[in-house]
Amino acid sequence: MDDKFQREVLERMKAIEQRLDELDTRQHRLQEAYARSRAHLRRLWLRPPMWTFEQHSPRSLDLRSLPGPPALPDQVPGIAIVTPTLNQGRFLSATIDSVIGQNYPRLFYQVQDGGSNDNTVEILKSYGDKIGWQSAPDNGQSDAINAGFAEADCDIMAYLNSDDTLLPGALSFVANFFQARPDIDILYGHRIFIDSQGLEIGRAMLPAHDDRALHYAGYIPQETMFWRRRVWDTIGPMDMSFHYALDWDFLLRAQAAGFSVDGVRQLQPNLFLLLWG
Repeated sequence: MDDKFQREVLERMKAIEQRLDELDTRQHRLQEAYARSRAHLRRLWLRPPMWTFEQHSPRSLDLRSLPGPPALPDQVPGIAIVTPTLNQGRFLSATIDSVIGQNYPRLFYQVQDGGSNDNTVEILKSYGDKIGWQSAPDNGQSDAINAGFAEADCDIMAYLNSDDTLLPGALSFVANFFQARPDIDILYGHRIFIDSQGLEIGRAMLPAHDDRALHYAGYIPQETMFWRRRVWDTIGPMDMSFHYALDWDFLLRAQAAGFSVDGVRQLQPNLFLLLWG
């Protein structure tokens, strides 16, 4: 191979490499543009934004304007609730009080603390035998939830984060709903947003459930979601590789397995609060 031919081959190879680099750059830009367009479409579709907490100035939350809790059904199902927490002492008592204050006769309630260094353990000890709890390092929220449910004997399950609270009568409503609707496996409701002082600052009233919409956005409020034990037993626990979208993943797996999902249509006692501050 003479020098001239060798130079031509090297130049052509260099040109090919440059072209491949250009194509790779263009592909990367197209992927970024596609992601931006999907995000833009989601913002257009999900208007008004459901996760905008501060929708108006703080005002008192009048619980008297809501329907009263229903009576318990004849056959009371067991309900298990797990609260995963880490250094959320300033909100934890409100969460716990909202659960045990339901006075639900067949309640399994476990607080799973990831080894907090604030006043969480002191708060947990103050409840005595009213709650179950454990404080030890874990591998994140999914791990805590799975560990909390390990000993649960129940018909219905839910997890409530340590800055969320239930409205009075929520568990009675859930029990009645599942008894009246044996065709529904997963239930969720609306949200009321409150600030750290307990004042209402917004609401999220959700439309009728659509299975297809769930593939585009994880819009279901996790703190309002309850599911039958058979869902958990069939699709398995929370995926520990997820630290934030674990509830969305759980819902998608349940839906893919053929379980039915429905949302509360009207304002009901299981319209839950999101506590933040």
